[in-house]
Amino acid sequence: MARIKIDLPAAFPFSIAIPVRIQDVNYGGHVGNDAILSIMHEARIRFLESLGYKELDKEAGAGLIMADVAVAYKGEAFHGDVFEVSVAAGEFNAFGFELFYRITAQRNAQTITIAEAKTGMICFDYHQRKIAKLAPDMKTRLEAGK
Repeated sequence: MARIKIDLPAAFPFSIAIPVRIQDVNYGGHVGNDAILSIMHEARIRFLESLGYKELDKEAGAGLIMADVAVAYKGEAFHGDVFEVSVAAGEFNAFGFELFYRITAQRNAQTITIAEAKTGMICFDYHQRKIAKLAPDMKTRLEAGK
């Protein structure tokens, strides 16, 4: 069976600590795959906010919509872990870009990789309900990560 391979960027300009909540743990006793997606969403929102953007800006009519997601699970995580979620943008095109995520946790003085992921983000005009062009200034800020 072919496995997903995600080529992460060399540098991540943004990182945030997100604690694992009890509701993130599934019947297997570890963090569930659905919780990883939710944690990625939180990190994405915080990354965009750090650049002065919102994922959804109804007043302006423009925003972002997630077109696809790929997650490669690398290790188990448990209640009490604190994730470091690193985020970087790349693979730009006229209408969007990819966001890359590296999720790690510190346990017993070791860094454990929990997941590597990417989401395809498309610019979307919520008034006209169609895709929109990626603004040049947004691309510049996303590339710089600040």
